[in-house]
Amino acid sequence: MKEVDKRKALFYVAFAGVVVLILILLSFARIPIKEYLIGLPSAKSQTVSLLEELFEIIYKIVYILLWMLLVVSIVKFFNTILAATILSKVKNAELASLLQSVVSVVIYVFAFITIVRSQFQTDLTTLFAGGTILGVVLGLALQDTLGNLFAGLALQADQPFQIGDVVNIPSRNITGIVENVTWRGVRIRSFQNKILLVSNSVLGKELIEVAPKDGDNARLLFFSTIYSESPAKVARVVREVVRQVENVSSKFRPIVRIRNLGDNGIEWEIKYWLEDYSKYNDTDATIRMRIWYAFKREGISFAYPVRTFYFEEKLMENPQSKEKIDEVFERLRQVSIFEPLSDEELKSLIENVKVQVYSPNEPITREGQEGDSMFVVHKGAVKVQVVERDIPKTIAVLKEGGFFGEMSLFTGEPRSATVIASNETTVLKIDKDSIKKLLDANPELVEAFSKVIAERKQALLEKSKALHLEKKEKVEETSGIIEAIRRFFGIRS
Repeated sequence: MKEVDKRKALFYVAFAGVVVLILILLSFARIPIKEYLIGLPSAKSQTVSLLEELFEIIYKIVYILLWMLLVVSIVKFFNTILAATILSKVKNAELASLLQSVVSVVIYVFAFITIVRSQFQTDLTTLFAGGTILGVVLGLALQDTLGNLFAGLALQADQPFQIGDVVNIPSRNITGIVENVTWRGVRIRSFQNKILLVSNSVLGKELIEVAPKDGDNARLLFFSTIYSESPAKVARVVREVVRQVENVSSKFRPIVRIRNLGDNGIEWEIKYWLEDYSKYNDTDATIRMRIWYAFKREGISFAYPVRTFYFEEKLMENPQSKEKIDEVFERLRQVSIFEPLSDEELKSLIENVKVQVYSPNEPITREGQEGDSMFVVHKGAVKVQVVERDIPKTIAVLKEGGFFGEMSLFTGEPRSATVIASNETTVLKIDKDSIKKLLDANPELVEAFSKVIAERKQALLEKSKALHLEKKEKVEETSGIIEAIRRFFGIRS
């Protein structure tokens, strides 16, 4: 029991003791005071009789008040003890407190009736009859308040939702987070940061959707693609996008399925689970944005409404054409790893380069992931992160002209770091097939590439040591890298 509760309990005990002492003294003083009034020499008999009756009435009123104070102090004492011991361990403290108050009021009413009846020896039937009529009148006047009270008791007992849960009342267009539950109503904070007060009597009549804060809550999103797109490819791309979005639960595999074959295209449904359901608006928006960027990278088209005529859209201009091919050429010419290539070989490589755009904070590669491509930052910037003691740590920021993933491209090694777009970022993707064509045409490039890769790997290792990162790998000799490249691309010695 807390010190404050101990002080309260001692106060009520002391107060009850004082009241008992006053009652004892009052009972002893009653007869002397009465005799004093009767023995007044100047008082007439009629006056004495009135004084005696007045004294008896005052005495009984004081007696009733003192007994009621004694009852209140005793009830308060036990309430304090219960609140500090048993009720403090009850899960639904608000319901317990409300029931405690109701029981206390019942005790007070019963004690008052008993004490009054013992003092005035009066039949209270008439009083009760009048009280019944008064109760009906008050009940009609306070029916909303009483409705809230009993609905609040039902809600507290049933506990359909808790503080922190997300609730939705479709008929009233109310959605938000539960902040408080009382006997009168529920306070909900909407996602526009507005406070909504909904009475318990209203809640008792409405359909309520509840998303428990600690539950596994799912969301559904919808989109459409044109019929020419491969369903298997769309499902794979979207599922991978959803899995990498923040606040998407890793306990469940996102479900991407065909919802309907519509008039305008294939209608899709995404089902995913959230870690924090209260952030579903932001998560939905992020997923939609990531899907748009992923579709643009993969060349997948959304479906557009079709009415009477179908106008085939003009194909997007090849990002490698006209002046843009010169822009990509200049970008790759600045990349050290492609220095061994002649201008003709570099132009041949550009024909197979893919231009991809990533949204802010979207992962481009993940540490430990299999891969056979590298990337050059064309526009924007990326963050390079490694996991150290289970905590992601940014070790570098690559801006325009920076590149990453060369070991995966040339040797097939798993990604050594996670690379995330800092803002909307355009990268040039070079894959294995593009390099293989060059190596098949000019096998001598294997040795030239291996030398550049060895130098870069040595520089990265020294940088890791300077950042005190735990790296156990050793730099391979040039001959080892040559062998790894030949083995990966199937080139004979």
